[in-house]
Amino acid sequence: MANNPFAVLFPGQGSQSVGMLAELRTQFPGVRHIFSRASEILRYDVWELIQNGPAEKLDQTEFTQPALLVADVAVWECKKNHFAEQPLYLAGHSLGEYAALVCADALAFEDAVSLVALRGKYMQEAVAPDEGAMAVIVGLSDETVRAICDEVRDVSPANYNSIGQVVIAGKTDAIEKAIQLSLEKGAKIAKKIPVSVPSHCALMQSAALKLAQKLRAVDIRRAKIPVVQNADVAIFKTPDTIRDALIRQLTSPVRWVETIQWMIQKNIQLFYECGPGKILAGLNKRISKDVITENLA
Repeated sequence: MANNPFAVLFPGQGSQSVGMLAELRTQFPGVRHIFSRASEILRYDVWELIQNGPAEKLDQTEFTQPALLVADVAVWECKKNHFAEQPLYLAGHSLGEYAALVCADALAFEDAVSLVALRGKYMQEAVAPDEGAMAVIVGLSDETVRAICDEVRDVSPANYNSIGQVVIAGKTDAIEKAIQLSLEKGAKIAKKIPVSVPSHCALMQSAALKLAQKLRAVDIRRAKIPVVQNADVAIFKTPDTIRDALIRQLTSPVRWVETIQWMIQKNIQLFYECGPGKILAGLNKRISKDVITENLA
């Protein structure tokens, strides 16, 4: 598998679904053991949750985050020995960055499971129900979306997902105003998306402060494979800079377009999506028609 330079990408929230990885488990019985290790830490059966739901619980961010982390890492553990060479880079979309750091041996699996469970809990606690929201804007330039957010206030870009697709996050009333203004300016699509938490915006500041305290106590090592991190589209090599990027990630936008473009400039034309679903493959296709993204799950 893969004789050309390649990178491995780890999806984040939105890629979860009840029944995910069922087929992988039949091919690789070791998948269940990986989930068992996480279940011991979390004190509930993660495999049971992702196989049988209910979907409403799986979609709650405090359950989604550890479930997807474990799913991403499980796919990596099953498929990493199929590569003829080591990937040049790893990157993860939002939550997926934690999986990338685990697979780069910068962060212990057990520490990551505990961290993302707390990350989800802190994010859920940061905003009261109905106080915050997110929306997807399609068909406007990044500059126009940023200008709309500046005009409305209390809302900001959260994910630069692909060319012409930006997700915004902020207070619910501000999101509704931004949607209306986006449509007036010619957006093809401007609508709320069903999420339990408005990620990657200023409303996550209290969550970031709590997460920072936990991260200071976690051992982070130099990555064995370079990880391109979301907040800066940069590779950090020291524990302190990796830790700082993870903290800032909660209140900073996911710069996915720039992340993929950066790797393309480094002669990467082949990507593998390491986790459930094909969301990143779809985003990459809209970023560049010249790259190939294959799914490993």
